[in-house]
Amino acid sequence: MSIERSVLLMAGVMVMLTTALDMAFPNGYWQWFTLFIGANMTQSVFTGFCPAVMVFKKLGIKTEKEMCQVK
Repeated sequence: MSIERSVLLMAGVMVMLTTALDMAFPNGYWQWFTLFIGANMTQSVFTGFCPAVMVFKKLGIKTEKEMCQVK
């Protein structure tokens, strides 16, 4: 799996998790975390900076471009 797909997977899982936690423990704080996830995704579109990408690179996950290069 590539970094690009890993970021999308992580964001989707985190949004579903925080939504489920907000439904199970309705106090409003989980909505702030969901909002943070959305804000981070939005800023990464404009700046190109995504903390999750740095983590996935350190874990050895490759980008789509790196996976397509012939060895």
